[in-house]
Amino acid sequence: MRYTVIIEKGSHSYGAYIPDLPGCVAVAESESEVRELIKEALEFHLEGMKLNSKRIPKPKVKSYEMEVAV
Repeated sequence: MRYTVIIEKGSHSYGAYIPDLPGCVAVAESESEVRELIKEALEFHLEGMKLNSKRIPKPKVKSYEMEVAV
């Protein structure tokens, strides 16, 4: 499965989350580090869902970038 990951740059760190999996988040000092950590968080999150016999949701969130003149 392929989940959408949102990465946001804060004033001192980067945050990442997966909208289809509430609670699956990561924070790091760099974008590359947050990418690694959200991958680990995703794997851990799905493993926990399986261990608790919870249904793994199919990805529903989609994203795209839109360019506008300002």
